[in-house]
Amino acid sequence: MAAPDPEKSLLGWFRSGMPWIWLTAGTVSFSLIMVFGLLLLITLRGMGHFWPHDVARLHLIEGTDVPYALGQIVDRETVTAARVKALGIEVPPGRDFVDRYLLKIGNRDVNGFDFKWFSEAEFTGMDYPPDVFVAEREEWGNFYGYLEGVKESGELVASGEQAWPALRERLARKQVLKARISAIEKHTMGKVSATLERLRLQRRALQLDGAPTDDPRYADLEAVGRSQDEIYNRLSEELAVLYGEIVRDTITVRTIDGAVTDLNVQTLVRVFAPNRMNVVEKLRHYGSKIAEFLLDDPREANTEGGVFPAIFGTVLMVLLMSVLVTPFGVIAAIYLREYAHQGTLTRIIRIAVNNLAGVPSVVYGVFGLGFFVYYAGGTIDQLFFPEALPAPTFGTPGMLWSSLTLALLTVPVVIVATEEGLSRIPRSIREGSLALGATKAETLWRTVLPMATPAMMTGLILAVARAAGEVAPLMMVGVVKLAPSLPLDGSFPFLHLDRKFMHLGFHIFDVGFQSPNVEAARPLVYATSLLLVIIIVTLNLAAITIRNRLRDRYNAAET
Repeated sequence: MAAPDPEKSLLGWFRSGMPWIWLTAGTVSFSLIMVFGLLLLITLRGMGHFWPHDVARLHLIEGTDVPYALGQIVDRETVTAARVKALGIEVPPGRDFVDRYLLKIGNRDVNGFDFKWFSEAEFTGMDYPPDVFVAEREEWGNFYGYLEGVKESGELVASGEQAWPALRERLARKQVLKARISAIEKHTMGKVSATLERLRLQRRALQLDGAPTDDPRYADLEAVGRSQDEIYNRLSEELAVLYGEIVRDTITVRTIDGAVTDLNVQTLVRVFAPNRMNVVEKLRHYGSKIAEFLLDDPREANTEGGVFPAIFGTVLMVLLMSVLVTPFGVIAAIYLREYAHQGTLTRIIRIAVNNLAGVPSVVYGVFGLGFFVYYAGGTIDQLFFPEALPAPTFGTPGMLWSSLTLALLTVPVVIVATEEGLSRIPRSIREGSLALGATKAETLWRTVLPMATPAMMTGLILAVARAAGEVAPLMMVGVVKLAPSLPLDGSFPFLHLDRKFMHLGFHIFDVGFQSPNVEAARPLVYATSLLLVIIIVTLNLAAITIRNRLRDRYNAAET
């Protein structure tokens, strides 16, 4: 039997298409590895930020200004000896490479910076003293040092080991007082201020309508205004008392270089000693930090605290965008597929829709700013809110215009997906419905559209996936670095579409590229990026679940 020709076998293998199948499989596998690798990197860098790392003490070489350096090791790298020598640091002979450590030394109000590099040629040893403590502050970042005592109204009440329970007690008291102050300022006084502003606008509206000065409506407004002023003054007095109480307690601390100073308990967020915490205590601390990240407001130029306003703004904007884009996209697809004459004009429209999907998003932002904000919003202000002018109500970037801009950005995706779903429905189904006496509208509404629902959901999924991560257009039409209040609250009309809002994508851009403290902001960028990915995946999974249920329902109905 003759042996097979190797050249013919190789040629037949290529003609069978197997090389391209393996190439495609390998490319997909490589892409998945890259995606999961990126997610793993973001997860490790982001979630590791919340762990209470031990505080190291470096024993510096002789000749330095201070004998020790104190802080948390956040990074380590190997550099050339020449690079270290260029900084004026002596390197032992024969060393070509030197390890150096990035130490988060904190105490920015004392040192002027949070981070500092130390090469191994600058210190002789490293240890982890158990009596070191970390104080997270609302301003000036972390404080690293030693707790000396606790004072109440300037009098020392506890020192040594007794200072810790006294500090925890006063820190809990501070949290209660802060919660009361926040409730008064944000809720009670906020409602009074909103009422006073509404009264001012009502008086202005009466003036624009030409009401005489002796109109009894002015007197009614004045009476309500006086009662609100009395409430406001009473709340201001209560706030003054609370602020006097919250600044009562202070702690005496000592830095690593021996300087002693006082910190007001009012400025502290939490205090802990990581070097003597066990695993359970560290896990409890880790959980509290993650809860703070998800539920609290940002602080320290967005480099500390939480991102709850950004989470809320992102989800609310995506939901509003979905409500706005779905009807427009579906109606346009129905017209193009079911009613429009399939001629040259229809083909041109389809080409235009496909081209719109490739327009850079910043162009939509410019259009939204010019048309929605300045034109539509300015017209609404002149027609319905003349008493508020010249201060704009809807003639300024806000939640509504952001949602509309992103709806315009994603409507081509919904149109294409819906039209594709409509084209897949067999013509026999339409003809059978018409043969049974149904009108074209009834056939469309009761037969065709329900069967095309999975395709609509596919378009919505693609729209959500793109809109949730867009940042460039939002920078022009509504997103801000820090929003004073949420777009949804308990005050009438509850959903305030004219308000600006925070967004996770812009938060990542702001913290990563606009922060004055890049090293402190870097871990928060990873954590926020991971959170944005999780939110997008969650929204998509919810839409995919609904789509699959609809698909199973109508597939069962067909069989």
